[in-house]
Formats: sequence, C-alpha cells, structure tokens
Amino acid sequence: MFVVMRRRSKKILKHYMMYVAMGLVAIIYFAMRIYSPVSSPVIFNVNAGDTVSAVATRLDKQKLVVSDMAFKFAIRIRGGSVQSGEYEIPSGASVWRIAGMLARGKIATTKIVIPEGLTILQIKDLLRNSSNLTGDVECSALLDWGAVCDLADGDIFPDTYYVARGTSRLAVLDLAYKKMQNVKNNWLRTHRNPPAPLRGWDDVITLASIVQRETPKTSEMKIVASVYLNRLRKGMRLQADPTVIYALTNGYGDMKGSPLLRGHLKIDSPYNTYMNNGLPPSPIANVGSHAIRAVLEPADTKYLYFVADGKGGHNFANDYETHLKNHANWRDIKKQNNPNIDFDNNN
Repeated sequence: MFVVMRRRSKKILKHYMMYVAMGLVAIIYFAMRIYSPVSSPVIFNVNAGDTVSAVATRLDKQKLVVSDMAFKFAIRIRGGSVQSGEYEIPSGASVWRIAGMLARGKIATTKIVIPEGLTILQIKDLLRNSSNLTGDVECSALLDWGAVCDLADGDIFPDTYYVARGTSRLAVLDLAYKKMQNVKNNWLRTHRNPPAPLRGWDDVITLASIVQRETPKTSEMKIVASVYLNRLRKGMRLQADPTVIYALTNGYGDMKGSPLLRGHLKIDSPYNTYMNNGLPPSPIANVGSHAIRAVLEPADTKYLYFVADGKGGHNFANDYETHLKNHANWRDIKKQNNPNIDFDNNN
C-alpha cells in the first residue's frame, strides 16, 4: 500500500513539474514574442561600440522591453551581437522582434523621390527640405565627394532612393550620380550610334532633357523627340520653350507660376534655342529612362511642329499652316486662363 502511494506521489509530482515547465515556457513565449510595452513608434540609436549589456540597459530604462535580461537572452539566441545605426521601433514590437531588428541591422530608412525633369538646383532644394537627411548639399574643404562637388544638369538619375535615416545629402547625390554613370556606361558598351545628327551621349542627354521638360506624358516622348530630330536634320532652330526658361531662371528651371511671354524669347543666352541653332551647350534638366529611350528610339514621323493642346498633351503638325491653327487654339486657351495678360502684343 505504501509503495503504491509513493509511486502515485512521484507520478503526480512529475505531472506537476511538467505543467510548471509548460507554464514557464508559455510565460517566456508571451513575454518574448507577444507582449510589448511599446505604445508608439520610437527612434532608438545604437552607437558604434555599444555593448549588448549597454543597449539592453537603455532599452529597459526607456521601457521598450519587458526587461534587460529578456533582451540579452533574445540577442544571444539571435547571434549575440547588435548592429549600430538608427532604428525605428514600431508600436507593439516584442522583445524578440526588437532583438531581431538590432541583430540584423534593420535600421530605419527614408524614401527620397527625385522626380524626372528637375534641375540640379531644384534637386538640391528638394534634399535640403528632407528632414530625414543630414549635412549640406555643397562640398567643403572637409567634405570632398569628387565629381559630386561639381555636378551639372544631366549628371543625376531621377529615381526613388531608399537610404538610412540620417544619411548625408551629399551621399544621396553621390548615389544618384553613380546610377546615371551606370546608365551611361551600359549604353556605351552597346557601341550603338545615336540617331543623326546627334554625335554621342552628351547630345543624347541634352536632347532628352528638352524632351523631358516638354512633356510629362511618356506616350508622347518619342514623338516629341522625332520633332526635334527632324528640325535638327533640316537645319531649323529647335525653338524649345524649356531652354528659354532655363536661361531666364539662371539654370533653376522654374518660373514659379509666371507665364512665358513673347519678349522672353529674345533673351541673349546660348541656351535660347529661339536665337541659336542646334542643341544648347548642355542638358537643361536631369532625365529618366523614358526620355533617354525616346531620343535613342524616336518615333518615325515627319512632324516639325507641336504646341500644347490644353489637356496635358500636344497637337503635332507637319506644316506651318496647320501649326498656326493649333497655336491659335492654344493661345485662346491661355487667354481664358490668364485674362489679364495680353499674349498677342506682349513684347
């Protein structure tokens, strides 16, 4: 009888210990993988040289983890080390998730969108206005970024860039510059000749910058490119309004709401394609892949003229008479939109 009771007691104790162990596992799992004291997103910095213990202590003091011991245990499972950088810890992040972020170096990033058709000056303004970047957009004696210190329009590839929060503005410019260099080198390796009378990459990008500024519609770009190529082949001036705007704004490229008037077309500048033959001396904007492709693969047309249609696109014409009719329609639209400006007699 005594032996039987003893056996039963051992069995009960064994079951009790198993349930206790299961309970502890459940508690640890809840604390490590589910529970989180993080009520709102928090920026947390891990400095170069920080130890796991130092990071765990700061996380605990800021009430971002259930305990410093729990974090250190999670980090040990994750590999035993943390990566330096700025982290954005989201609300509801558990110890396990935070440990994973810091162990893998999943730092906070920011999205920088450089639109197609902006000038270097406009891009620098855009980067200055991004609060998630640091530093200046200009080089100094202490910051020499090589080619980035002497950027010209056409050197930057407009795109969406994801960089670590706190990245320097010069580093973003360098990233966009290197991407354009890669695009250029890829084309040069094809050993293709650009459409006549263009002579090389610089001419391609210069014409592409005019196409880029003339139309936001990618479906029109190849047609616009064909117009300018046709005019160049016939020895006609390009008469491209964006080149005049570039000259009028000293390379900024934006008249900030002011209309382009007839008198503006007489500005004395090598960039004024109403007064000078051929292409302007250099690109007037930074171009994307659609504009580059439009110049390299233009539409097969005989168009020599185009003018805005008031709907975001353009009307194209083979002859001057048709162009005059299209232009008259556009002038009427401008008068309706700007009744206080005399477009007919303005000098």
